[in-house]
Amino acid sequence: MKKYIPLLLLIVIIFISSSQSYEQQSIVPTLQQLLPNQPFYNFLSLFKIPYWGITVSVEERGYYYFIEFLVRKAAHMLSFGAMAIAIYIALFPRKYRYVYALIITFILALADEFHQYFTDGRTATMSDVWLDTSGGFLLLTLFVLILALIRKWKSKR
Repeated sequence: MKKYIPLLLLIVIIFISSSQSYEQQSIVPTLQQLLPNQPFYNFLSLFKIPYWGITVSVEERGYYYFIEFLVRKAAHMLSFGAMAIAIYIALFPRKYRYVYALIITFILALADEFHQYFTDGRTATMSDVWLDTSGGFLLLTLFVLILALIRKWKSKR
């Protein structure tokens, strides 16, 4: 039962986060306080990210909103990456658990976006589902590779 606790905690945290409007989650005021001189402005101005039919850039959104966009999308990837790992661990020792963990992560990403659809000030996009799932894929793959390296190292000792 203990192996399900991290997964359940992540699901609850993501559900609570998805229940908040954009305004409740905005970190722009904090970024304005922490980064008053807009460090790396010129470097960040080089990036133009196509997302949900628009281009997200410093020029289009402004410096602080662009940074916030990057932080929010990184949070999506990291949280669903952690969820994929938690699912993988919870499925132990089932055959094909890597594939099952990715499929379940995708389903939970869909459920999260569906939940956001009903939250004021939020949008549900398939782009976020793919972002969440790719975060799950990247972190889970890294986790599995590290586990394999540890096992190989231990077997040589």
